[in-house]
Amino acid sequence: MDWDERYSEPGYAYGEIPNDFLVSCIEAITGKQVLSLAEGEGRNAVYLAKNGFDVTAVDASSVGLEKANALAGKHQVSINTEQADLAAYEPGIEQWDAVVSIFCHLPEVIRGALHRKVIQSLRPGGVLILEAYIPRQLDFATGGPGDVSLMMSLEKLTAELQGLSFEVAQEIERDVIEGKYHHGRAAVVQILARKT
Repeated sequence: MDWDERYSEPGYAYGEIPNDFLVSCIEAITGKQVLSLAEGEGRNAVYLAKNGFDVTAVDASSVGLEKANALAGKHQVSINTEQADLAAYEPGIEQWDAVVSIFCHLPEVIRGALHRKVIQSLRPGGVLILEAYIPRQLDFATGGPGDVSLMMSLEKLTAELQGLSFEVAQEIERDVIEGKYHHGRAAVVQILARKT
């Protein structure tokens, strides 16, 4: 996927409204420092900033991050943006009160390494909020990668995220209506996990 190309299209590819699962989890975040992975055009980061969080949005696409800053300006908030390849990204040690991963689909070996870093980067009491498509999503064809190797599952995530305490851990079907590219019934995995 050429993300610069997708984000160069008019409008916001995944809309300007935050992800429903993130919204449902916001009260689980106890501190102010939030990292959002593969943030794209900023809908989730701007929502978090509007709710008083100090947000750092990371994405590989400079075009997406430019639109994220524009969206923040529209809502009169500020976010920190960082262009980075998540395969090499270093989120730090005990730096974040929450890490947000919404539809951040990566090759399994990269994802596993990133998740180990994410666990280290969370402060005690910090949470990981994650939603992603599972292989059954291919039956719906309403968004997400067409490559099953980029999808997640509850089984894989519970193995990758050992050391966190799971408060929500489920595979469900739900309607995902987010802009042009997420549009309908979907099969997802949802994780809310806390570092103790």
